[in-house]
Order: sequence, then C-alpha cells, then structure tokens
Amino acid sequence: MSLQAVLDKVDENLPQALDRLFELLSIDSISTDPAYKASCLKAANWLVDDLTSMGFEAARHDTPGHPMVVAHHMSDPDKPHVMFYGHYDVQPVDPLELWHRPPFEPAIDDTPNGKVIRARGAADDKGQVMTFLEACRVLKQTTGTLPINVSIFFEGEEESGSPSLIPFMQANTELLKADMALVCDTGMWDKNTPTISTMLRGMVGEEITITGPSLDLHSGMYGGPAMNPIRVLTRIISDLHDDNGRITLPGFYDGVEELTDEVRAQWQSLEHDDDAFLQSVGLSEAAGEKGYSVLEQIWARPTCDVNGISGGYSGEGFKTVLPSIAQAKISFRLVGTQDPAKIQQDFYRHVEERLPVDCTVSYKTKDGSPATVMPVDAPAFKKAQQALTTEWEKEAIYAGCGGSIPVVGHIKDILGMDSLLVGFMLDDDAIHSPNEKYSLRSYHKGIRSWVRILDALAAD
Repeated sequence: MSLQAVLDKVDENLPQALDRLFELLSIDSISTDPAYKASCLKAANWLVDDLTSMGFEAARHDTPGHPMVVAHHMSDPDKPHVMFYGHYDVQPVDPLELWHRPPFEPAIDDTPNGKVIRARGAADDKGQVMTFLEACRVLKQTTGTLPINVSIFFEGEEESGSPSLIPFMQANTELLKADMALVCDTGMWDKNTPTISTMLRGMVGEEITITGPSLDLHSGMYGGPAMNPIRVLTRIISDLHDDNGRITLPGFYDGVEELTDEVRAQWQSLEHDDDAFLQSVGLSEAAGEKGYSVLEQIWARPTCDVNGISGGYSGEGFKTVLPSIAQAKISFRLVGTQDPAKIQQDFYRHVEERLPVDCTVSYKTKDGSPATVMPVDAPAFKKAQQALTTEWEKEAIYAGCGGSIPVVGHIKDILGMDSLLVGFMLDDDAIHSPNEKYSLRSYHKGIRSWVRILDALAAD
C-alpha cells in the first residue's frame, strides 16, 4: 500500500484517534502526589491494553514508584530497530480555580489560532505519546505490520524526578536496547516550522551555605570586627562573571565548541526577534556573553545563574543584625563536552579561595548531568528531517534546547543510543500551567509526521 494511502487513513481516522486521546487524558495520573497512585496504575494499564490491541507484546513493569510500560513489535530482523520513549504522568493542576474547565475533562476549544485540545497532559506528554501510537495503529491497519522494528518505553515518574528510571534501565538494558531512540517531548520553532532538537544543555546545581558567627549579632555591637556571611557570599557570586558576561572558573569553557557555519546560518534564518523576546519580560538588553545572539546564548552557550539567595532579616521593617549564615542556590547550564564533575570541583575551589578564616561552607548538590549533542549528520537524522519537511511543507530545522531532558542522557549513557527528538508542542501550550492545550493541528500532523518518519527510516 502506498504511503499516501496510509496518510489518507490518518485523516479518516482522526475522530477515533481523538476519542482514544481523550480517554487517556481523562486519567488524572499525577505522579508527584501519592493520592493519585491508583490513577498512575490505571494509565499504565490503559497503555498496555492499547498497545496489545495493536499487536504489540506489551507488559507493565512495577517499580518502587509508578509502573513502567514496555512493548515490542518486531517485524523484520533485517530492518532498523527504534525505541520510542514517552511518559504518561502529568503535573499537578493547582491552582484549580484558574482553569476554564475541569483539567481532566478534555475538550476541543476554538481559539483565534485554531482548534486546540484542552486538558492537563494534552501537550506534556500524552498528546505527544499518542501521535506516535496512532501512527503505528494506522500503519498496522493499512499494511498489516510496521515498516521497522519498534519498541515502546513509557515511564510514570517523569514529572516527579524519575526516581525509578535509572535503576530500571540499568536492570533491563537488553529489554530496552535498540538502534536509536525516538523522543516526542519537545516542541516546534513555530506553528509551521517542524523541529528536531539536537542540543540539550546539561546541568550542575549547588546550594551553598556560608556560616560565620555562631549566632546572629547586633550590628551596632559587632559591625566592623565581625565577618558578615552575606558579604562573603556576594563576593563569591560577583566573581563568577567578568564584565563581558563570561564565567570566570578556570577551564570552564573546555569542551565548548563554536557553532558550524551551517548551523549558525540556519539559526539566523529563523529571524528571531531578540528585542521582542526580551521586551516581553520587561528587559531591553541581553546579559549573556557578548558577541553571541540571544538564540546562541540560550541554545549553545553555557551559563551560571543564581536561582535563589537568602540571609539575615528579610521581613517587614528593619532589624539591624549581622546574620550567622547566608545561602544561595547556583546552577550551571552546560553544553558540548563540559564535564559536570570538573565544573563542580572548580566551583568548590572558587568558593573556598574566597572564604575568610572565620567562615565555613557546606554544600547541597543537585545531581549533575552532561549536555547531549546529537549526530545530525547520521542518515536517520537526515531522513527524519526530509520526512518532516515534506509533511509540513517547510524545511525542518535543527534547533538547540535551553533546558535539559535527563532521560536523553540516560539513554545514551546506559543504553548507548542516540535520540531523535521530534515534538509538536508550541510555546503557548501552557505546559505545567492552568489551561494546558495542544493544537489539534499539531496532533493531526504529528501522527502524519511519525508515519512519514517510520517509513523513511525503513528506506535503504
């Protein structure tokens, strides 16, 4: 059967595909709240049943937290083998009063930009998950099989830190291993421009506590001779950047590569409005490294930011004390091959070199992760790019991502697989916020896109 016939079937079956998505969206699978444990189990079972109905060998795997779902459809040992990853859990819905409709009663809303699917999880990640499952369903219905070998891996703890993920992956490497992973948990550059995310920044996070005197002191009696921990902390922080916005840790930029001319030209062609981007949040001037565009600063350059700071008296009025402690939460976003462990140690050295004799420091560390850079010259990436370009009738771009998707690093480190990140979210989908939505067009064309990608990956 021709590819066009399969795509026509996607169009014909869209109402039924929406019904199935609505069933999944109606399950309040909030992973971070123990009160919803039964709902997470219900969502996992729903997916197992749906995959089984399509001819997958599917099973639920219980963990100390919420279940994993793993399924396989092996059509031809000589064909490529992909593993599709997604998550069925969702964020809490608070504040509930800001929702325009109940968050687990999905519906189609008309908006100035077209019809949208409105529900918690519509975009992150149930709608995205179902684009792939519906593509597989239509391929099975129309051709009797899938063009390549497909495994499925769904987790139920992505929105609560994935505590069971690494142990499960380490214990089940053979069950999960494939030639490459497909991940649908990202977005598009705009509503018409399909996007393959190829750079994910890593992270190092530290909470530091500077302790000086043994108790808070009266500033009139001790101001001057007593070392103030806030003074120490602010010096530590101010010395992290130079006047050009560069981070001053020795060797910090080891492993940071400049963009290729091809990638830089593609990003420039997006005509990102730097001024409008900053003005939308009340700013007027980019504060990152001089000499780099806003997109480069977000997608391709490392950063250091103070995410929180505390110490002394911060209530109403005035209390003239010298505090005993001062604290700050500091995070580094990493790119290229920067080493999280080295940066952590270099940061410790930076702190301790500025620590006076009467102060001590303690650290609380957030798990670090390296950046992930995809091999965009690999044939699979070129095939997927062409498939997306054909479907959306606009060239698919390779884009960076300012945030981190830890599972992609785990897939690489534990399973030895690169990931192809294709998603159809839009910037205004309000993921994690009230009134989350997913464009009906994204859902429809997302299904068609995965049909084209699976077909393209089967080609020699």
